[in-house]
Amino acid sequence: MTDAASRTATARREQFKTMIMALGMLPVLILLALGFELMTGKFLSVNNISIVMQQASINIVLAAGMTFVILTGGIDLSVGSILAASAMAAVIASLWQGLGWLGVPLGMLMGLVFGIANGAIIAFLGLPPFIVTLGSLTAVRGVARLMGGDTTVFNSDLPFAVIGNGSLFGVPWLAIIAIAVILLSWGILRGTVLGTWIYAVGGNREAARLTGIKVTLVLLFVYGMSGLMSGLGGVMSASRLYAANGLQLGQAYELDAIAAVILGGTSLVGGVGSIWGTLIGALIIAVLSNGLILTGVSDIWQFIIKGLVIILAVALDRYRIKGGART
Repeated sequence: MTDAASRTATARREQFKTMIMALGMLPVLILLALGFELMTGKFLSVNNISIVMQQASINIVLAAGMTFVILTGGIDLSVGSILAASAMAAVIASLWQGLGWLGVPLGMLMGLVFGIANGAIIAFLGLPPFIVTLGSLTAVRGVARLMGGDTTVFNSDLPFAVIGNGSLFGVPWLAIIAIAVILLSWGILRGTVLGTWIYAVGGNREAARLTGIKVTLVLLFVYGMSGLMSGLGGVMSASRLYAANGLQLGQAYELDAIAAVILGGTSLVGGVGSIWGTLIGALIIAVLSNGLILTGVSDIWQFIIKGLVIILAVALDRYRIKGGART
């Protein structure tokens, strides 16, 4: 082979690698959707697509917050528990006569407070994020149960129920909120100095510190963002269910959020990833769950398959093509 031919072949391989990295898991999402459509004949119906969008929305919001954390090389295992506590706060506040809409900001504020608390312990005490948020997973779950007296709290006249059950021009409000969160997250990560700092901290924390980046503030922000998104997820859950339960609501949601982020191309070690990849990852999980139900797969096998997907996500992170860039 001549030098010119060798250079051409190398250039083509690089172009192919670039294309694969740009597409990410999008081809997998498309193939899954087409496969389930062929098997059921109704997966791509307007009604089912609307259902998938609603099912994916809360995980998209949680995964967006989780993306900020994992980009710094951290982890947040408490998002499901924070979601439950925030949903409980939102429903309890909705019962206040004439002040029911306060449940929305109150639920989000509760999530933000828990998130900042996680970030403060990690940033100022230097404790491992895994241990801190594992403790929060249990502690905040207990708080959620205490808030509701360990029972389910209902409100059949929930003032903000339109969020979970209404639509705008046929598009569910839950989906609109999820897309808005993705756009906001993309704007922060792509278009601000803070976004650059987040990637830098994930790439090399000590080097980031030496260059003058305020690592402590970055950690407070990313965990606060994760908590805020969990609080928003709690409001979305409460608005859809007209209720909240401190024991069951949000159980294992952290696993779906983490899987969505890793499937989307964000590295567990930090510094590499994109919010658009997270969106694709969350949609893959929603499509998989919905398609398995439509095809009649039992819930036992659904758990097994979703567990294997999480393992696959970590394996993809381990063997992913290096050099991914922000998009």
